[in-house]
Amino acid sequence: MNSKVKQSQAITPELRKWIVDQAQAGFTADVVLKSMLASGWDEDVAVDAMETTLKAHLEEQAVKKGLPDPVPVPRPAIDQSPLYLDAGDRQVHVLQVVANPPIVVFGNVLSDEECDTLIAAARPRLARSLTVETKTGGEEINGDRTSSGMFFQRGENEVVKALEARLARLLNWPEENGEGLQILHYHPGAEYKPHYDYFDPNEPGTPTILKRGGQRVGTIVMYLGEPAKGGGTTFPDIHLEVAPKRGNAVFFSYDRAHPSTKTLHGGAPVIEGEKWIATKWLRERRFE
Repeated sequence: MNSKVKQSQAITPELRKWIVDQAQAGFTADVVLKSMLASGWDEDVAVDAMETTLKAHLEEQAVKKGLPDPVPVPRPAIDQSPLYLDAGDRQVHVLQVVANPPIVVFGNVLSDEECDTLIAAARPRLARSLTVETKTGGEEINGDRTSSGMFFQRGENEVVKALEARLARLLNWPEENGEGLQILHYHPGAEYKPHYDYFDPNEPGTPTILKRGGQRVGTIVMYLGEPAKGGGTTFPDIHLEVAPKRGNAVFFSYDRAHPSTKTLHGGAPVIEGEKWIATKWLRERRFE
């Protein structure tokens, strides 16, 4: 279709209303797009109309529901569907991308040697894993989390320094906005039941937590030691499970502290073997 025909296909208020009506009626984006193409719409115009209309509609609905305003989040450079990303000191593989919620599965994030070094340094410092206690801003033992773990401070050793610089480049987010690197160890039967990583704005302890760097806006879970069975990272809202392959990682972001982000996730029980992971949480601002 030539440019003159494209220019004649204006994205009118009537078209936007029709797109919203189809979405509310339960038709998927693929079905709506096919319908537009069958009616003679240019594909570029149709895709642009759908993306801008549905995004605006979702934001309007969010405001009506009283949801928190969206905030900037880390964004890997995957707009052009690359197979590899330059993370500075190594090429990271892009294995899988989910649009909603924003999830990217990476390969080759860490070498075997780096995995072994982190595990060896963490092992003597392991203790029962705690969770943030949002009623007070402190920490507590939570029955939903049955792993053991520890934290490396930012830049604590050479491997941690290299990994933090790599992640900052990979995720396009400042190193100083990251929390310390958490290492977790899961024995058979250990799990972390589905949860959200952001801090609940309705809890009384949240304002105290947010003073240290604002909300969490992204998470990357890196697999250091893989179990023979079980232990995947699950996203129940979208029926996705990421296998805990050593050296790989799963990243996801959340632009508002609300379940509408669909970032409910958990660590499935380990069935056989042991699982080791490293988790980095990213904040809005510098984490102190």
